[in-house]
Amino acid sequence: MDTRNLPQAKKDMGITAFLNQDSVKNQLQQAVGKNSMRFVSSVVSAVTVNPALQECTNKSILSAALLGESLNLSPSPQLGQYYMVPYENKKEGTKVAQFQMGYKGYIQLAIRSGQYKKLNVLAVKEGELVRFDPLTEEIEVRLIEDEEKREQAKTIGYYAMFEYINGFKKALYWSKKKMASHAEKYSAAFSKNGGLKSLELLEQGKIPQKDLWKYSSFWFKDFEAMAFKTMLRQLISKWGIMSIEMLRAYEGDMAEIREDGTNQYVDNGPEDDNAEDTYVDSTVSDGAEDAFAGREMDGQQELDLGGGTDEAK
Repeated sequence: MDTRNLPQAKKDMGITAFLNQDSVKNQLQQAVGKNSMRFVSSVVSAVTVNPALQECTNKSILSAALLGESLNLSPSPQLGQYYMVPYENKKEGTKVAQFQMGYKGYIQLAIRSGQYKKLNVLAVKEGELVRFDPLTEEIEVRLIEDEEKREQAKTIGYYAMFEYINGFKKALYWSKKKMASHAEKYSAAFSKNGGLKSLELLEQGKIPQKDLWKYSSFWFKDFEAMAFKTMLRQLISKWGIMSIEMLRAYEGDMAEIREDGTNQYVDNGPEDDNAEDTYVDSTVSDGAEDAFAGREMDGQQELDLGGGTDEAK
């Protein structure tokens, strides 16, 4: 849907009033069809719980939501499939909503492709890793059996793997230090505010309450969820089968969806070879703290996909 033809919203017009304009409703009916009422309701709900998102332009919110809708993904923070993340576009002097995939969104798209028999991503805890051979991609671990103790144990790395229906397998392991280096390289806010050292202090509860506002980046708010997403993106984009839906999600991830449907990246432009790993940090309100809520308590998300059943559609 090309949003250039939509009316300019008044400066103080909320998202509900904007979406209820006749011209907007008519175009949504054409773009979304019978799902337009559900779509509007989901967008309004997502914006309502995030005060910072309410400061973004209505068109940028709509553009991000339409991409998510075209991928048949939900913006519900509880589902963790995709997010509309507010950030300040200093060049244009506005706040806009950025489309960001959640790791569960990537999992959903992988399921739908019907190509993946197994897909797994998990945190590896201290004392569990025996060895990982990057040549054979064989990993040996001794998982902590007590789930409560495992949840409390220190994370030392992240593992992801997939197996196609035809038997092809690929696996990847990154230490937490390597993941933090990746975040520092591509996230200005994470790097500027101390990176891994500050993250460890946050995890230990040693950051004063008055200074917590500095750590709005999702790399600080939920490092594990961002790490899971990074592992899946690295694994699938380099060695996985990319469906048309997956490719569209991958290209739109961490970008502002412009009115003409093109993507605008913030830290790195799309011409940069590393643009796919650009993590843009935003002014995220307390209402967005649960953006990655709903993760499994043991940090593991394993799926036996069995060739893409109807349940996965």
